Amino acid sequence: MFEYSELVRNLTIKEFKLRYRNSVLGFFWSLLNPLAMMIILTVVFSTLLRSGIENFPVFLLTALLAWRFFSISTSMSLSSIIGNSPLVTKIYFPRWLLVLSSNLANLIGSSLEFAALFPLLVFLGMKITYLVLLLPVILILEFILIIGVSLILAPLNVYYRDFNQIWDITLQIGFFLCPIIYSISLIPQRYMLAYSLNPMTRIIEAVRKILYYYTLPTLADFIIVLVSGLILLLIGYLVFRRLEPRFAEEI
Repeated sequence: MFEYSELVRNLTIKEFKLRYRNSVLGFFWSLLNPLAMMIILTVVFSTLLRSGIENFPVFLLTALLAWRFFSISTSMSLSSIIGNSPLVTKIYFPRWLLVLSSNLANLIGSSLEFAALFPLLVFLGMKITYLVLLLPVILILEFILIIGVSLILAPLNVYYRDFNQIWDITLQIGFFLCPIIYSISLIPQRYMLAYSLNPMTRIIEAVRKILYYYTLPTLADFIIVLVSGLILLLIGYLVFRRLEPRFAEEI
């Protein structure tokens, strides 16, 4: 790993720059997208449907940024192998570094999004407490989860290009299965155990506890996300190793 650290650094910088290349607003699009969705959903749920959730914009935006990190990272990982075909076919290096670099670029982007969120939270009447120190821990745990999922998606997309569309549909379903636009308290108690085992539910709730409720995430939040991430990391590693030998032929 350390012998390829310079390659990982260069690939990560390249991936990060590609996100905003030829863009007038650059990084600000990362904020405008969730802000636009926040405004639309706030109007729909607070005004038209009367959700009754206090300070709904903050309730929504904190969850949206956590979901965007997962959604964008895993979606971009689908093309991390096929999008670097010249490197894959001509140069030898561990191919999983392409997946890692893509996700590192998104980790940087997501961290900047959360940093830019703090002034907006203050503007919306929220406080920034010492609990924000736990936010990097949650992002790292989410990063492990993302790497595991990405190591499965990236090689499968080399062999079966339909995975791009399949994953897009999966993310749309996942958006509504996670407590992003509604409170977890709406879930019937008989489904709560199964629902709370979803690691993205735990991540969203942990971020919301820190930035919205001003409470500590539970130990179960961290354990479920970590265990899920490590399991997916192992599965991803096995899938990637199995499919990697024929990448050059399939691209």
